[in-house]
Amino acid sequence: MAAENPFVYGEVVPAGAFVGRDAELDRLTADLASGQKVFLISPRRYGKSSLIRQACAALARRKVATLEFTVSSFSSYVAFLEGYARAVVALDRQAREVPGWLSAFFHAARPEIRVSPGRGLTLGFPAIRTPRDAARLAEEVFALPGELARRIERPVAIALDEFQAIAGFPGTSVEEALRAAVQRQRDVGYVFAGSEPSLMEQMIGPKRPFYKAGPVMRLQKIPPALFARFLEQRFRATGMTPADGLGAAIVDLAGNLPYDVQRLAHETWDDALALRRRKVGLEDLHATLHRLLTEQDPLFEAIWQRQTLAQRSVLRAVVLEHGAGLLSAETRDRHRLGGASSVQAALAALQRDDLITREQNRYVVVDSLMREWVARRTY
Repeated sequence: MAAENPFVYGEVVPAGAFVGRDAELDRLTADLASGQKVFLISPRRYGKSSLIRQACAALARRKVATLEFTVSSFSSYVAFLEGYARAVVALDRQAREVPGWLSAFFHAARPEIRVSPGRGLTLGFPAIRTPRDAARLAEEVFALPGELARRIERPVAIALDEFQAIAGFPGTSVEEALRAAVQRQRDVGYVFAGSEPSLMEQMIGPKRPFYKAGPVMRLQKIPPALFARFLEQRFRATGMTPADGLGAAIVDLAGNLPYDVQRLAHETWDDALALRRRKVGLEDLHATLHRLLTEQDPLFEAIWQRQTLAQRSVLRAVVLEHGAGLLSAETRDRHRLGGASSVQAALAALQRDDLITREQNRYVVVDSLMREWVARRTY
């Protein structure tokens, strides 16, 4: 029996664990290779970052220079600009030439540049002090990928992950400056990816600079039957025989969220390995689920205690009613939820706390383990 777990969660999944996104991968890769500016909108745990990683790997095989960059990692606008500039410039492998052309490129602020064998490229703009300084610097930083593509004589593809965070930077010109720069860069493809769909939809709306700036991809869930077959194939590949329906049960319990599905499959495989199982059945799956719920009990209990009584009642109703019809008089009476306005306020609070999210015409608990904990351990 193989000793390496075939399921990956908590990180960008490798190619072997990547499943169900062939059409999306082909489309994203083709759009980026042709210099398109793509908006990728996906709820959390849908595998957005893994899709981006596979697209970048495919583009790298075509000699496209690729960059994956997370906007939300930075605590200030200037820190973001400095970090983004460093990441773009690092694509130029001619390190000795970088300080010369970079100093000539920037006019808004004199960059502080160092290249050392141990630390690589260090780039900063210590002279930036005011919002006006930052706005002038941004125009040049956002133009940098186009200059980089010209210098290395290769197309470039840039993934700006958690892109919705850019709207939190001060000032109203950030989106305008970025849109103005990228639309002039024919040799640079961009994917602006975000995991807060409502904010991303606003950013591409008619009153915002990125309106009609490029194609929009909205990730949907992986077809459950396809996902289930993949899980069972991965069990078999490591010498374990899955019982009939095991894959479907994992997908169902995990809410068909790629992260949660991989997590539950990973933990079930680990437990089966520890017990030297050759066949893995539904009883093994439920034993693993019980263990995970017990381990997470202190965390979920703390989250539960932080909610108001109204929010707890609505959260239970979301779980028990599968997130549908929560404002109906029948549902409110059955769960003693009070008036429709109170339910709406509780739903909004639960969404702000990232405990639930909206999926088409229903609400779902973001973490499938939390959903099971609420169903089994609250009243």
